[in-house]
Amino acid sequence: MKILWFLALLVVVLALVLVIAGQMGLLAGKAPSRLGVTDGRLKPPSSTPNSVSSQASLYPDHPQQAYAAIAPLTFKGDGEAAIKQLAQVLTQMPRTVIVTQNADYLYAQSTTALLKFTDDVEFWLDKPNQVIRARSSSRLGRKDFGVNRARVEAVRTAFTEVNSKTPELLQ
Repeated sequence: MKILWFLALLVVVLALVLVIAGQMGLLAGKAPSRLGVTDGRLKPPSSTPNSVSSQASLYPDHPQQAYAAIAPLTFKGDGEAAIKQLAQVLTQMPRTVIVTQNADYLYAQSTTALLKFTDDVEFWLDKPNQVIRARSSSRLGRKDFGVNRARVEAVRTAFTEVNSKTPELLQ
């Protein structure tokens, strides 16, 4: 019985240490290098199932191509205006901060509530294809448990709602 109490106490202490480490920012991870657009491409998806990218199909031999594949955001009309609306959507998302905003590119960081894990989120206006490319990736861990896909889909839903008020931008 003493062993069970000891194990239970150990689990509680480890959980508490993990939460404290997260609250102190020790689980935020390091910002990746090479973010942005290079030769019309965002950074490739992660090699583990913890990211999504609307450009996953550009990497047919990538081990996570199927897991990472997600549709780009669509719009009609002025792309730069759509990027501005997308920025408005991102500023309304909890625990999300825009780090870089240009006429055709957005980079934001989203942080989880309890453990303060940081994910990197990018959007790029692909003018020739009239879409906004998306990439969302966890900095730490091998799996994201669908968090990045859910985030991009939540952004898509909010972006579509904003654009529905201006039909010329909605495709």
